[in-house]
Amino acid sequence: MIQNDIIVRTATKSDSVYAQIIVDEMALSAQKRGTGIAKRTPDYIIKKMEEGKAVIAHAANGEWIGFCYIETWSHGEYVANSGLIVNPLFRQGGIAKRIKQEVFALSRRKFPDAKIFGLTTGLAVMKINSDLGYRPVTYSELTQDDAFWAGCKSCVNYDILMSKDRKNCLCTAMLLDPKKSPPVEDTKVYFKTKVKIFERLLRLKRHRFLKRLLPQKNGHGH
Repeated sequence: MIQNDIIVRTATKSDSVYAQIIVDEMALSAQKRGTGIAKRTPDYIIKKMEEGKAVIAHAANGEWIGFCYIETWSHGEYVANSGLIVNPLFRQGGIAKRIKQEVFALSRRKFPDAKIFGLTTGLAVMKINSDLGYRPVTYSELTQDDAFWAGCKSCVNYDILMSKDRKNCLCTAMLLDPKKSPPVEDTKVYFKTKVKIFERLLRLKRHRFLKRLLPQKNGHGH
C-alpha cells in the first residue's frame, strides 16, 4: 500500500471500533520487545479519542494501521506522546514517523507552552524525535508526577527504574521545551553526528542493567 492511500488524522469518537485491536497490539509489541508499557484498557483509549487527544492511521478501506495519544502531567506543564503503535503489516514504511509528526503537531496546538517528552528504548524513535526537535535529557528534567511513573509498573524493567530512584533505566529520555529548545535543524544535525554514540550507549545500558539484575534473580531461585 502506498503512503497516499493511508490517512493519518486526529481520532474521534467514531474510531472507538479500533480500541480493542490497539490495546491488544500494544501488549503484544511490548512482549516481543522484552520491554513494557503502561497497560491501557479499551475504555482509556476511547476516552482519548473522545477528548481529541489521539491520532489514528487507517487505510481508505478502514483497515487500522497505527495509533498514538497525548497525556498531560504536572497540571499541563508536561505533555507526553504515548502508546505509539503500528500494525505489523505496515511497519518499516514511514507510518510511525507520520503519526509522530501528527500527534506532535496536535500537542503543540492543544498545549503550546507545555514541555513535550518521551521515553524510548529504540534508536528509530530517537531519530524521529530528534527530527521534531527533541533532545536527550536526564530523567530529572522530566515530570516528577507520581502518576506518570506509576505507569511504569507494568514494565518488565520497573525494578531497574526503582533501584535507580527513578533517575535512570533502559529507556532514553527526550524532551522539547518550547521556551529553551534550539532550532529543529540543530537537533537533527546533533543526532546525526552522535547516532553511533547513542547506539553504543543503548547497547551498553541494556547490557549493564540486565547483568546487574541476573545475580539478584538467580539468588532468589528464579
